[in-house]
Amino acid sequence: MNSSKTVRKAVIPAAGLGTRFLPATKATPKEMLPVVDRPAIQYVVEEAAKAGLQDVLMITGRGKRALEDHFDRAPELESNLEAKGDEKKLSTVRESNDLGQMHFVRQGDPRGLGHAVNCARAHVGDEPFAVLLGDDFMDPKDDLLSEMIEVQQKTGGSVVAVMEVDPEQVSSYGVVDAEPVDGEDFVKVNMLVEKPAKEDAPSNLAVIGRYVLHPRVFDVLDETPPGRGNEIQLTDALETLAQADGEGSGVYAVVYKGRRFDTGDKLEYIKAVVTLASERDDLGPGLTAWLKEFAK
Repeated sequence: MNSSKTVRKAVIPAAGLGTRFLPATKATPKEMLPVVDRPAIQYVVEEAAKAGLQDVLMITGRGKRALEDHFDRAPELESNLEAKGDEKKLSTVRESNDLGQMHFVRQGDPRGLGHAVNCARAHVGDEPFAVLLGDDFMDPKDDLLSEMIEVQQKTGGSVVAVMEVDPEQVSSYGVVDAEPVDGEDFVKVNMLVEKPAKEDAPSNLAVIGRYVLHPRVFDVLDETPPGRGNEIQLTDALETLAQADGEGSGVYAVVYKGRRFDTGDKLEYIKAVVTLASERDDLGPGLTAWLKEFAK
């Protein structure tokens, strides 16, 4: 495995059932719920494209055909808009077609994030690659993923994104113990713990849904037994790599200080919609005025 290879591919696990949004997700994939006027998953693919990753593999499951359709051409709709001369809407429809090469594979059994990532092995091969979780919505103006790719290329290991959370929330995340790296903005991860109790957490630095992984992670995932929730946890595999030696070993973290929303949570989802809408020229002034009146 050559750790100096360029990061070219993104993997987006999207096989979850979206039970927190039932009944809206009974027949519609949670990733297709709109954030203003684009499905949440499109923002994630746009983030990958912005970082230069033009090859995207989506890990899906049953009932997720709408994801493939969204990133495919829609000839009848495009012809209709073209005939009407509606170039603006035509452009927005075609945007999702032009973000990169889209590939899809089904996870089959939902056996955890580690298993979902391992489903990408045949597509990724022996190259480092990015993993973006669809529920983690990062501020589109930030360059977190590009920064993580730079750290991976510099260190040759794997890189996770972390952010400070309230100590009361650590039990919902993977949490790291980390130390500074001299002269660098990133930190070295000594230990990762999946969803620890508050009193057992090594810090309040929680792993969020962005990773840039060395392909050695696939071999480790093959040997990783089911952990918390009887699922194969990516955090457990990364803990092994953090303690390992040799090529592809070591885990590093970029501390993210930007805006992040968990769009798998109802309140956070609403906050994401309102935040992005309020910053748009076409919606912001009217929405902001209404919110001020509503909040009185």
